[in-house]
Amino acid sequence: MHRPLALLALLSFLGACAADPTVYPSLAPRPAEQQGFAEPVAPPTPPAMADPALDARLAGIVQQRATAVRDFDRAAAGAASLARAARGAKVGSDAWITAQTAIADLDALRSTHGDAVGALEELASTRAQALQPSYPPLERELAAARTAATAQTARIDALTATLPGA
Repeated sequence: MHRPLALLALLSFLGACAADPTVYPSLAPRPAEQQGFAEPVAPPTPPAMADPALDARLAGIVQQRATAVRDFDRAAAGAASLARAARGAKVGSDAWITAQTAIADLDALRSTHGDAVGALEELASTRAQALQPSYPPLERELAAARTAATAQTARIDALTATLPGA
């Protein structure tokens, strides 16, 4: 009786050794590899609901920004005429100093506008941190404020470049 069991064990052992050594695992894509790496489609964001408290804060900042833009534009017109008058003047002359002072005043007015831009950015950041959807009036005002800030910087740089010694 032991002999048939030993023969069976020997045959199964030899069968395992006789496996084909050229068989390798399949290189076909596995199911997980067939899913792809495309970004999933995000569900549409619901429209932002009216926020009276935010609208009130936004109105105050918009008013502050409008005043800053108006003041900057007035001062920039004056600084431009002073810069034109100082074009042929020497560095350190009265005309040059007056033009430089007017441009420095523009920089202070730009800073006032920058405060309003910062307040708008803070509102947008607070909404984003709370995972609230974007608020179109805020986004429009923030885009306009950033554009105005860039234009103010360009205007100051252009006036500074017209002066001697720049």
